[in-house]
Amino acid sequence: MSAGKHFVSDPKDLVRNSLSGLVSANPHLALDEKEKVTYVKDLATLRTKQVTLFCGGGSGHEPAHAGFVGHGMLTAAVSGHVFASPTSSQVLSCLRRVYSEEHGTLVVIKNYTGDVLNFGRAVERFKSESVNQGKSLPKVAMVVVDDDVGVVNPNDDDEGGVGRRGLAGTVLVNKFAGARAASGGSLSQVKEVAEYVISNTFTIGCALNAASVPGQGLPRVLGDDEIEIGMGIHNEPGFETKKPQPADILIPSLVDHIVGSAPFKKAHPGRAGRIILMVNNLGATSNLELGLVTKLAVDATRNCGLESVRVYSGTYMTGLAMPGVSISLLVLPEDETQRNELLALADQSAQCPGWVNQAWIEDAGCTDESAMAPTIQVKPASNETWEKVITLAYRNVVADEPQVTLLDQLMGDGDCGQVLLSGATAINDAAQATQLPLNDPAAALARISSIVEDAMGGTSGIIYCLFLDGLAQQLRSLNVADNASLNTQLWGQAMLGALDTLYQYTTARPGHRTLIDALEPFASTLAKNGSLEQALDAADKGAAATAHMQPKRGRAVYVQQKESLADAGAAGLVSVLKGIVSALQ
Repeated sequence: MSAGKHFVSDPKDLVRNSLSGLVSANPHLALDEKEKVTYVKDLATLRTKQVTLFCGGGSGHEPAHAGFVGHGMLTAAVSGHVFASPTSSQVLSCLRRVYSEEHGTLVVIKNYTGDVLNFGRAVERFKSESVNQGKSLPKVAMVVVDDDVGVVNPNDDDEGGVGRRGLAGTVLVNKFAGARAASGGSLSQVKEVAEYVISNTFTIGCALNAASVPGQGLPRVLGDDEIEIGMGIHNEPGFETKKPQPADILIPSLVDHIVGSAPFKKAHPGRAGRIILMVNNLGATSNLELGLVTKLAVDATRNCGLESVRVYSGTYMTGLAMPGVSISLLVLPEDETQRNELLALADQSAQCPGWVNQAWIEDAGCTDESAMAPTIQVKPASNETWEKVITLAYRNVVADEPQVTLLDQLMGDGDCGQVLLSGATAINDAAQATQLPLNDPAAALARISSIVEDAMGGTSGIIYCLFLDGLAQQLRSLNVADNASLNTQLWGQAMLGALDTLYQYTTARPGHRTLIDALEPFASTLAKNGSLEQALDAADKGAAATAHMQPKRGRAVYVQQKESLADAGAAGLVSVLKGIVSALQ
């Protein structure tokens, strides 16, 4: 068994301490530390006003279930040890605390043997207590969530669906039942909406690996060339291990599995129409990837003829830090009135830390056109001098890219040479295709800046863009309308003005070991005497001097100084300037 890394002191105290932290961060919550029951602070008042409800299970699935305690969702949650059901005594303690004599209480249980037995025994013990006290049977209802279709072969016609577990669909049950209770529904009405959600929610999960358990480690490890479909939230084996696939193939296949599963087809033998889609992070999937999965899941449901009228995407029920996702489809009623009633419950606010309320605002009719850049008519034109400058600068960058890349690998993140080459290539391609207005220097520079932005990433790309933008503006302010109006000294003056523009947005200055150490000497020398040769020499010396400077900006600040290594950005700029000067000589 492989050991995992965790923020943990004593695993035995982890759950209790975690719940204490949750309550500290959420002042509407209270905690029974002994029984590990989290509940709303105004419980005494709340249970006189509405049906109360609670859920629970083993810990390690946060924010489920304690994170969903709050007005509009759960009244309380009871937590067991990691991946272990709470005892019947814990559940009984929770039931005693939240029970509403006037309105009744709903108990939501996930379909796991330990949960069903312990929650069931607690309910029976509570009934016995009432009978022994001479009271009538308490108004307690139970529902069992079994939304998992990852253990059922989609071609299996077995009507039982034996072994279906409670997964992220449990959160939807809590949301709708909690909203119905908060809106004044009776116990039978709250149970009815819970049962509808249970019967019409279908979930499948996909994991890239198992989750490490604090104090135990990884129970098993998938290979680098393996993913598992249907892995459970307690690391239970799924129904298929396969090679990783591109997300745009994998995610639609998961949706197809749901729609083709026996439980889905039994519940909806005809065409299902509108759905609520929930994309759940199993614990260790980045938000960036989760966004992609959500987009692909929406597309996949649409391709199956389903309309996702509500989409929930986030972390709802995890398997600790399991790298993976689950997808849940809740099929809405065909009857418009019933459907709208459910959607009203979906949109009802829930005041709990684990649920993110969606903001619904009216579309004010802002069109995409309002965000578009103003149309400026610029006619492409050829110019022999400009084209020669661009070509030789490009060739120089091609020749010097390996050395610039090496310098950046030793002192940075290693991409400076490739980024510079990407920009030079894009500019050269545009010139070869006669896409630049080379008869208008300012317009040409503005267009080149746009090309650089698209082609170059990172800090160096935006620095080049800002400088080129400033240079174009300087030429306009100097009333330079064509190439005949320019001379080298005027170029130098415009470059100094462009540096002033750049300095508004960066604190990098000469001596900070950046490309500024080459750019500033070139511009100053050119503005002073108009000599391209002397300006290039000054830039070359400035770049060379960076080898003996202490880094003040960029990633090199965090890397131990290596004597006699010039800054990659400065070296790359000198490569460009050498090509330009050689073309103009």
